[in-house]
Amino acid sequence: MTEFGGQPNRIEKNTKIKGNITSEADFRIDGKLEGNVKTSGKVVIGKDGYINGKVECVNADIEGKFNGELAVKDLLSLKASAIIEGTVSVSKLAVEPGATFNAACTMGKGVVETSTSSAPKLQSTKTNEPAKVS
Repeated sequence: MTEFGGQPNRIEKNTKIKGNITSEADFRIDGKLEGNVKTSGKVVIGKDGYINGKVECVNADIEGKFNGELAVKDLLSLKASAIIEGTVSVSKLAVEPGATFNAACTMGKGVVETSTSSAPKLQSTKTNEPAKVS
C-alpha cells in the first residue's frame, strides 16, 4: 500500500469496531467494521476482513467481505476470495475468477459519489428495441 501523509491505518484481525472513520491515509482492514469509511486514499479489505456500511475512497482492493454501499473514484480490484453485496459505484473494475459480486453496479468516468437511486433507469429509444439500462 502506498502511504499518504504518514503510516497507513490498520484494523487487525481480532478487532471489531462500530463507528465511522474519516482519514486522508490508506486503510487496511483485517478485522470487522460496522460503520462508514471515508478516505482520500486506498482501502484494502484483507482475506479475514469484513465491512458492513458505506465506503468512499479513491482505490480499493478487496479479498474479504463487504456489505453496503461502495463508492470508488478510480479502481476497484476484487480478488478471488472477495464477497461483495450491496451497491457499487466505480470508474474501473477488475474481478478475479472466483470472486462473488452480488451488487448493483454503476461504472464510468466521473463517478465520484454514490447515487441516491438504488434502481437503474430503463430507457427505450424505439418501440422495437429492448430497454437499455442507463
